[in-house]
Amino acid sequence: MRTRSGRASARGRVSDRGADSVGERHAAERTLDGRWLVLGKDGRLSAYARSRDGLLRWTETRPGGPHWSAPELFAVPDLTHLSVVQGADTYVHFLGRRARGDGPVAVDVVHAIQYQTARPVTEWRSVGNPHKDQERAARLGAPVGVVSASGRVHVLVPNAGGGLMLRREGADGRWEAWADLKGSGVRDGVAALAHASGRVEVLAGNRAHTLRWSQAKADGALGQEPNIALRVTPGTLTLLETAPDRATYYWADLDTGGLLAHRLGGWVIPLGQVTTGDGIAALRTVLDGYDCTVLAHRGPDGHVMLAACGTENEGGGLWWSPTGGPGTGAPALALDGHGRVVLAVIGQDGALHVARQAEGPGLSLDPAVRV
Repeated sequence: MRTRSGRASARGRVSDRGADSVGERHAAERTLDGRWLVLGKDGRLSAYARSRDGLLRWTETRPGGPHWSAPELFAVPDLTHLSVVQGADTYVHFLGRRARGDGPVAVDVVHAIQYQTARPVTEWRSVGNPHKDQERAARLGAPVGVVSASGRVHVLVPNAGGGLMLRREGADGRWEAWADLKGSGVRDGVAALAHASGRVEVLAGNRAHTLRWSQAKADGALGQEPNIALRVTPGTLTLLETAPDRATYYWADLDTGGLLAHRLGGWVIPLGQVTTGDGIAALRTVLDGYDCTVLAHRGPDGHVMLAACGTENEGGGLWWSPTGGPGTGAPALALDGHGRVVLAVIGQDGALHVARQAEGPGLSLDPAVRV
């Protein structure tokens, strides 16, 4: 499916609100790991990024936009990594790796929740560290999260020995003990997906292949599955449910940087693009009455490339289109309150830039707007 972009907007239009509010303290320095553009229960989108002082949030002033709030800062000191995940209940969960202390570094995982669009974020509470030894604790990796259909938060983090650790909420809402999921050589950039059935699936790469864990039933134990012969560039792996209980994996090849797709039991499909080491955005939606997948990534020149295809038909070919000016970090895709595709990018100016699906057939984006 051909896509048409708003590249003519590389200079960008400025929205009515927040155009001049991105000052030094409120300039985004990097995107969050995970899907950082989310739709709330009230139909408004929120976007998140990191600044030097903590978490930044932009919120649509009404469903479907086009106007957004000025960026709000939630101070979070001592973070080295920050990821975001949204549950089916629309609660937004933030997981950070915190390193603090003037003497020996004290490292732990912290968690906070946004229950409603534009409402305050809860207090940041420690989830702890699976290592008791301080030297090993300091080598804890970057946490990511996944929320099961029942609302139970799963925290996944590479440990000092190269394995993968899990801590999740129990049925009573209390945190269970850390569980060692084993594995070897696990690096940052773990990816996880909660299927509509409630089952959770997790992938993590090492230098030789990709490790996989899955649940036999919703909220069951995560068991290790056979390794997959994929060499993934850390941080690029994305999972998207493209059929009932079946995921498509999108990633950048570790050796070539080429963008690829794969489903268990199938072939590896080249997608005709070379990408950076940033994340790949994937979204499933209906275009012209067809079940489609939309993909976005940032190319070597910094510009975002956008494409769409029939879901699970990447082999039929994708037509990539450059969209907007250069950005930093991973782009994000979401549907707004009117069901339109929205592409969000953090610009090199530290501001949020948003392009929204235009009227007409296919996938055409209006010129990007600097929020």
